[in-house]
Amino acid sequence: MNQPWHDDPRDSPSRNLFAQLALSYIPLLTHLVDRNPFSPTYGCFDREYWHYRTLDFPCGMSQEFVLPFALLYTKPYPGNKYQGWERMRDIALAGIRFAVKSSRKDGTCDDYFPYERAMGAMVFSTYACAEAYRLLEIQDEEPVDFFRRRCATLEKRNEAGKLSNHQALAALAAYTVFQITGDDRQRRLAEDRVSLALSWQHPEEGWFQEYEGADPGYQTCTIDFLAKYYQKSGDPSVLGPLKKAVDFAWYFMHPDGSYGGEYGSRNTYHYYPHGFEILAPFTEKAAQLNDAFLCGAASGKRYHMDDARLCCHLVYDWLQSYDDFHPARPAPLNERDDFLRWLPGAGMAVFKNSRYYAVSNLKKGGVTKAFSADGCLGSDTGLIAECDDGRVVVTHLLDEAHRVTADPEAASFEVEGVFSVSSRKLASPLKLILFRGVNLTFGRFFPDMLRFLLQKALITGKKRTPYRFKRRIEFLDAAVRVTDILPQALPVRRMAAGCDATSIYVAASNVYQESVLRCPWIHASDELVKEARTGGTRWQRLMEARK
Repeated sequence: MNQPWHDDPRDSPSRNLFAQLALSYIPLLTHLVDRNPFSPTYGCFDREYWHYRTLDFPCGMSQEFVLPFALLYTKPYPGNKYQGWERMRDIALAGIRFAVKSSRKDGTCDDYFPYERAMGAMVFSTYACAEAYRLLEIQDEEPVDFFRRRCATLEKRNEAGKLSNHQALAALAAYTVFQITGDDRQRRLAEDRVSLALSWQHPEEGWFQEYEGADPGYQTCTIDFLAKYYQKSGDPSVLGPLKKAVDFAWYFMHPDGSYGGEYGSRNTYHYYPHGFEILAPFTEKAAQLNDAFLCGAASGKRYHMDDARLCCHLVYDWLQSYDDFHPARPAPLNERDDFLRWLPGAGMAVFKNSRYYAVSNLKKGGVTKAFSADGCLGSDTGLIAECDDGRVVVTHLLDEAHRVTADPEAASFEVEGVFSVSSRKLASPLKLILFRGVNLTFGRFFPDMLRFLLQKALITGKKRTPYRFKRRIEFLDAAVRVTDILPQALPVRRMAAGCDATSIYVAASNVYQESVLRCPWIHASDELVKEARTGGTRWQRLMEARK
């Protein structure tokens, strides 16, 4: 049963926390932007480019930072001393103009290397700049023409890889431009990208494809962008899929208020709350998720993605969550009944009883995390080992070749597969010179092909080894039992079960969340390493609920 917080929902301390979180980041955002009107980079938010001068191009993604300035200039958030400060408006407008100035004739921009023409950077900054333009009620044809050109490019180009959140954001960006121009081309573009994103949703389980599978963190991004699109357009076709998407996300909010983790396809802890506030009138689970997040944030359980490139995403999302806070709230999420949910499409098992809450991704080699209301009880991201030849091999790559056996009745799950090589490709002066040469020649004319090759090298490609492993996950009354079996000799020098090990490149992974420090890596003993070198090794561990 929904219960109102107060007669005036603005009095809700939980709602106010959204604004407080956002306001705490304004000094950092101000630190990142070139605020000098006489500077050629006035309004650039990429401090590496305009201040340190260690980059030879500005990151186009950074121009999304205009939106928090526009929101705070125009709206009366609690504790918002910035409302009406003309410098806030000036910086937002300068940021929009720098986005225009730093983009190419077709509106494209770069993210990680020159001539990348990155769709993700383009749609993030297009949405934010267009939304800021609307909020500030600007009347300037130059940015409007720029928005049109970007949408025209989106009509003709797409990106390599199945990233549902990018397609959902492209739809939101196009529809926001349509709100400015009234041009049906942008509305149709938005509808086309919504259709594409929905076509990548699992029909039964509700998750959206992120490269090779389900990522609960990026699931919240896709929900957020499609819900924003629904709020603007009223398009009823997205409500059913969004409710199903919320149902999936609901399983990955842990009882301590933390969310997501390395069990997702892209290893993220993302949590974007605004979409859930928009959907709260339609499904209680959406409000339950946000209430749990806010409780966790108040006690230090939320994740932090605070680097200069990515921190802005959440700042404006928190402000928008405050704006659209739904006053009626359901019973707390931690009052949900015990369950075991097996999601064969995602390869995930979720278990809850009165002692602990656990998630395991069998398709990722049995990556498993367990929680109580106090925090993370255990985190096991699979075996990682250094071989005699210096290669590092892991079991945690998402691999359709893994064979999964599920016995939900016995709360037992098993995965068999092979170790893959974990590659850590680092830059060097010579590599950077060669890569810039590729950027300026082949990449300049074939950016999508170059991006596809990089995705294969850094994300989706796998160098499988002949060394096999088997992992069994058993959900017991008071513990999760993890059993690793190495049936053949593995020529290792050392071996461990990592608590936060990842191998693929994801910009938004490897961030701070309490579990990465609370849970240790478990290193194999010398005796166990000797056994692994001969084969037939059995290594059993428990993630135990505290009494």
